[in-house]
Amino acid sequence: MTYCFSRQLDMGYDDAIVAVTAALQKEGFGIVSEVNVADTLRKKLGIDFRPYKILGACNPQFAHRAIEAEANIGVMMPCNVVVQEIDGRAQVAAIDPLAGMRAVGNADLDEFASTVSVRLKRVIDSL
Repeated sequence: MTYCFSRQLDMGYDDAIVAVTAALQKEGFGIVSEVNVADTLRKKLGIDFRPYKILGACNPQFAHRAIEAEANIGVMMPCNVVVQEIDGRAQVAAIDPLAGMRAVGNADLDEFASTVSVRLKRVIDSL
């Protein structure tokens, strides 16, 4: 089992951010956090890094169900989606929550994690 779903896109980085955000919204996810890794590395370390952004995607209904089933599951949330530029093309990758949630060992999370996994895979496949 892999820990993420990924895909190289035939579009630029900025267009990919827009496309990923729209695809996530179609599957019921909103962006609750955004980390611009390139900016952070430049500001904190003086490193010139390729465009690389981590989007924290969250579906409130699924998040609520997960927290009800496992109080500390928030350490694995939100679902991270990475958009980066490699060789002039955008690449997008999303966490496979099923891989991470299985490590918790709580059977109540299995159905939830499977559903979220399917939705995130659909996001990646739709791009």
